[in-house]
Amino acid sequence: MGELPNDGSGPARGVRRAEPESNDGSRSLRGARRAELEPSKRLRDAIVDAARAQAIAAGWDGVRMGGVAQAAGVSRQTVYNEFGSKAGLAEALARREVDRFVGEVRAALAAHGPDVRAAAYAAIRHTLAAAADNPLVKAILTSARGGSDELLPYLTTRSELVLAESSAALLEWAGHHLPEGDPAALAFAADTIVRLVVSHIVLPRTPVDETADKLATLALHLFQTAATRPAG
Repeated sequence: MGELPNDGSGPARGVRRAEPESNDGSRSLRGARRAELEPSKRLRDAIVDAARAQAIAAGWDGVRMGGVAQAAGVSRQTVYNEFGSKAGLAEALARREVDRFVGEVRAALAAHGPDVRAAAYAAIRHTLAAAADNPLVKAILTSARGGSDELLPYLTTRSELVLAESSAALLEWAGHHLPEGDPAALAFAADTIVRLVVSHIVLPRTPVDETADKLATLALHLFQTAATRPAG
C-alpha cells in the first residue's frame, strides 16, 4: 500500500518533526559557555596572582604592568586589555581579597548559628587574625607607614567594597537569626562593627583576642538592641 499524500495538515511521512531542545541540550549549552569563560578566568587569575606577588614583594607602588605581564607569561597589552589600567588591576586584586575574607566571615558566622556573641567573636577574631597574617595586607600597611600605598584606600577612604560586602554578610546572618529586628537598626549595627574591625586592621592597638572580645560584646549590644522593636 502506498504512502498517503501530505495534505498540509502535518509533516510528510518520513520527515522527522522538529523536537524542542531538551533540558540536556540546555545544560550542554550552558556548559559550553562556561567552558568558553574558563580560559579568560584563568588568564585573569594568573595576572592577579602575579600582581599580588609583586605587591607583597615591593608594595603596590612598586608594581609595574610590564613586570606583572612578564610574571604572568602574557604581553603587557594583554594586561591592559583585561583590566584597563593599573587602577583596574588594583580593584580586581582588592575585590578578590575581600571576597575571600567575606567567604570566611560567612562560614564563621554560620558555625555559631543564633548565638550572637559567639558568632560575632568568631567572625571578628578570624578577620583580625587573618588580616594580621595576610602578606598582602602586611605589605600594604608597611608601605603606607613609609609613605603611601595605592591599595591602602581600599581599607580607608575607598573602603566601600569592604564595607558593602562585609556588612552584607553580617546582615544576611542577622536577617536569618533575628528576623524580627528593625532593618535600619540591623544595618547600622553591621556597618558599625565592620568599620571598627577595619580600623583595628589598619591601626591595631591591642592583641587580637582582646580586640575581638570587646568588639563582640559591642556587637551583642547593637544586635540585641536592633532585635528589640519599640512597643507601639
